[in-house]
Amino acid sequence: MREMMKNYLKDADLSIQDGSDVKNIMRDMMSVLLEGALDGELDDSLGYNKYDYKNKDTRNSRNGHSNKTMHTSYGDMELEIPRDRKGEYEPQIVKKYQNTLTQDMEEKIISMYAKGMTMGDIESHMQDLYGIDISDSTISRITDKILPFVKEWQERPLAEVYAVVFMDAIHYHVRCEGRVVKRAVYIAIGINMDGYKDVLGMYVGENESAKYWLSIMNGLKNRGVEDILIACVDGLSGFPQAIEAVYPQTEIQQCIIHQIRNSTKFVSYKDIKALMADLKLVYAAPTEEIALSELEEFREHWDGKYPKIYKSWHEKWALLATYFKYPLSVRRLIYTTNTIEGFNRQLRKVTKSKTIFPSDDSLLKMLYLAMIDITKKWTGRRQDWSQIRAQLEIYFEERLCDRNI
Repeated sequence: MREMMKNYLKDADLSIQDGSDVKNIMRDMMSVLLEGALDGELDDSLGYNKYDYKNKDTRNSRNGHSNKTMHTSYGDMELEIPRDRKGEYEPQIVKKYQNTLTQDMEEKIISMYAKGMTMGDIESHMQDLYGIDISDSTISRITDKILPFVKEWQERPLAEVYAVVFMDAIHYHVRCEGRVVKRAVYIAIGINMDGYKDVLGMYVGENESAKYWLSIMNGLKNRGVEDILIACVDGLSGFPQAIEAVYPQTEIQQCIIHQIRNSTKFVSYKDIKALMADLKLVYAAPTEEIALSELEEFREHWDGKYPKIYKSWHEKWALLATYFKYPLSVRRLIYTTNTIEGFNRQLRKVTKSKTIFPSDDSLLKMLYLAMIDITKKWTGRRQDWSQIRAQLEIYFEERLCDRNI
């Protein structure tokens, strides 16, 4: 190979000045190799070599070549694709309608798409780096190749029992039938009994509703999830009922942070500091009895000015106070949906350049690729998991024994 390259450079009187010269030589060599391989494919398809008519045992024959422009890492390359007279030959190395050559080209495009780059940015980037002109339709066709993997991921089997599952939704604008509509992306993140975190699913649907969450819970059940010890959710109306319909034994913890945000939404700036100090005495209390006592103190102090706050906490107390049952390490894990909100923030970083998605599939593609990047770092478990698991085993001993866990 080394001797061949020396002779090639000498016979062609080529001199290499910079990296672009190397790219041009590699592109020329690649075209020669591919055209030779395609001719070999046609020989196998016809059953005889060119001009070897003695071994010809078919009425089909060669019918010249057609030109095709291929996008490669070394720039655009012209190829001559051999044809047969009957049109029975199907190229395998460079398939019909394929206009990108190497796998790494597609991986580069998918990687850029996963980082949130727009179609225009990807086109410009490919032109600047490789001198390649790629259309929106080509980029879309390349990224569409991951959709079967998304479906397979959404239907994969799950663990039998999850210690904690966090559920939330984020919203995006999508173009649908000529108009822009709001779509909810439903996300479930689970922590299994070994302490490892995983995204159980992401689903694009209509605006967030308890009815859609019910279908997701049934989907988790069908994928092998027999029990969820604790579910952490936001304050969506009907959400607890949707969970209880599928997992009646699951403990439900409504996010304290969501409740605080909703409580202080309309509080005057001059009152917010004092009100938050009194509210903290409620949710940070060591026991539920003390928390209820502090809630009554809060009512006496603030009910005249902000009556809706006490009413909201009082009505939702059964769901807000679940974490008081558990030791401090478990409380820290479940009192808020920060686990899933942190994940959502990372998704928004990727999608911030896209104000409107052209379709549900394009939204799901980008979120799936972003999820793959984000979860690559989820290799370990919580440092205090051994302690948390021991405490959960005490509280859920009967249920875990029934499932041999």
